[in-house]
Amino acid sequence: MDTQASQLSALAAEIERLTRENEALKQHNIHLQQQLSATLDGTGLCLWEQHVPSGDLLIYNQEWGSLLGYTREEYAANMESWKGSLHPDDKDWVIKAFEDHIEGKEDVYQAVHRMIHKDGSVRWVSDRGRIVEYTSDGKPLKILGTHIDITQEKRYQLDLARLAHRDPLTDLLNRNAAKKAFKSLQHDANFDSGTLLFIDVDNFKMINDHHGHRFGDLALINISQTLQHYADKLLASKQVSIARIGGDEFVIITAISEYELISILAGSLVNHYKQNVTIEEKSVSLGLSIGISCFAKHDTFAEVCEQADNAMYGIKQAGKHNYSFWQQPKTLIQSIR
Repeated sequence: MDTQASQLSALAAEIERLTRENEALKQHNIHLQQQLSATLDGTGLCLWEQHVPSGDLLIYNQEWGSLLGYTREEYAANMESWKGSLHPDDKDWVIKAFEDHIEGKEDVYQAVHRMIHKDGSVRWVSDRGRIVEYTSDGKPLKILGTHIDITQEKRYQLDLARLAHRDPLTDLLNRNAAKKAFKSLQHDANFDSGTLLFIDVDNFKMINDHHGHRFGDLALINISQTLQHYADKLLASKQVSIARIGGDEFVIITAISEYELISILAGSLVNHYKQNVTIEEKSVSLGLSIGISCFAKHDTFAEVCEQADNAMYGIKQAGKHNYSFWQQPKTLIQSIR
């Protein structure tokens, strides 16, 4: 009897010891997770783990859904909610990249893609993951990965790219981007012929000298908006590029080359400025001189610009505020045919 009691006492003591050790391990685990969270939060990186068979996700150091503006109650931590928040333009290829890793086609899953925030805005994220555990029959069981919000960095990159191709004053294309647009148009499989309109602002130096450079900038912005308006209204084509290539020089490049339609566009632009325009409560007289050149698949941007520039110069000599084709209308029509 004493032996049995002694054994029970020893067993109870062992259970108590194991219970204390288990509690200590739990506390140690919580402490390690807190340290991990603090370390990862300092980098902005989120550590996630997915249970492949169920699709459930475990987020180690961030509130699930917080990146997209949701609470835990609003946004279930599973693959379906993740897929539902992928940007429509990225969804298919991102899911395929993930499934390719699951199926063993790729060593890792990695993707830089967009997700939709609760407020409708776009967030850029960088995802990376790898299978870390398999079932006894060799099927994927768990994936461990990282997820980081790179929205600010991506916006900075996009802004830099935009500045490299855009005129900072008017937000039109710059000269280099105009060249690229010209070549891109020619390389289109359906391209046959196009038109370049070279536009110079009449008496711009006088406006600048009289009203100041700031007012001159506002006049250029007004003209850029006018060019965009009439191009959208009359050409109604995605194959139209508008650029500011110099101080007061603009070009419109389009795959449309019908003589009558281009004449209507040029005439509308000229007529728009036959009357004074009001800028900052000041009525000013602006004018446009426009030279036009048709181009084919193998013409260079420099050659076509020079032709249109020469046609524009002829308008300047003839009294300004008008448009002219480098090619005679008959020649132009024949080249289109």
